[in-house]
Amino acid sequence: MTDSVWTTLWADESATQAFATQLASALQKWPGGRDARIELRGNLGAGKTTLVRHLLRAAGVLGRIKSPTYAVVEPHQAGAGEDAWPIWHFDFYRFNDPQEWEDAGFRDIFAGPGLKLMEWPDKVGGQLPAPDWLIAMEVVDADQRQVRVGAGTSRGHIWLQSWLEGWAHAA
Repeated sequence: MTDSVWTTLWADESATQAFATQLASALQKWPGGRDARIELRGNLGAGKTTLVRHLLRAAGVLGRIKSPTYAVVEPHQAGAGEDAWPIWHFDFYRFNDPQEWEDAGFRDIFAGPGLKLMEWPDKVGGQLPAPDWLIAMEVVDADQRQVRVGAGTSRGHIWLQSWLEGWAHAA
């Protein structure tokens, strides 16, 4: 598998929202996209939770969207009826031991259907399945974020190639 990476600069939160909207649409079209595993990496304040909130809204999640910092996981339902699909938002920031992931029973969630969005995956120390996409965000200044998207699985690579082709046509 060739290592593909897409980098971009988000000038402000509206750029984050635009990316999230495009990604939500793509995930619903790509084969297996509704069951994607996406790792979100970046320091505190990099915009990981902001990206997730915009992604959840764009996917059709209604109601309050809160950070799972204390609960560790927040389940969501996007869409309705036959178009409904589960989305799981994890925040492993408070984990002190990778065994906590196993003890919490998260293996069952990851074995089931649904989009899995994971903040602070490094705190789980290799317990997670490979991410389809890894989105790394770095603070440039109060508004701007340098963003790097890479693929961690063969299907993630296919999706990233599709993304790159779509991006090239949009540019």
